[in-house]
Amino acid sequence: MTTPTAATTTIKSPTGTGGSPARLADDTAQGKTTIAASVVQKIAGIAAREISGVHSMGGGLSRTFGAIRERIPGGGTGASNIAGVQVEVGEKQAAVDLDLVVEYGASIVELARAVRRNVITAVERMTGLEVIEVNIAVNDIHLPDEEDDTPAPAPAVARVE
Repeated sequence: MTTPTAATTTIKSPTGTGGSPARLADDTAQGKTTIAASVVQKIAGIAAREISGVHSMGGGLSRTFGAIRERIPGGGTGASNIAGVQVEVGEKQAAVDLDLVVEYGASIVELARAVRRNVITAVERMTGLEVIEVNIAVNDIHLPDEEDDTPAPAPAVARVE
């Protein structure tokens, strides 16, 4: 009687060849699961934005480039387009760096605690990686009467009168 060989499941980086290699998250007798750094980056970015008081992610320049990139067909996806989120992923651990713009009036200390807790919970629950640190840099405060830095979409032009 022969024993079946273990199957291997690998998630490649979105760029195919090159880019950051996928990292080991689970290795069992039934197979191996790897998770790309871009996946961890997206999870962390979404988890940070879920917290009330976070106006946006990234510094002014990265938000501007992100807005421009989103207007280019096919340019709004991928790991490099997650403004304000950088991750370092090892075989069992991950570290996250976040750049935030907070709403005026929010307690930055409490907001940072909530963001850190939500990011750690989401990444660990979804990936099984241990999050060893979440560094948060608050780069700006959004004032209520301030317009967004991101360019507004062009108004739709009626084709029929």
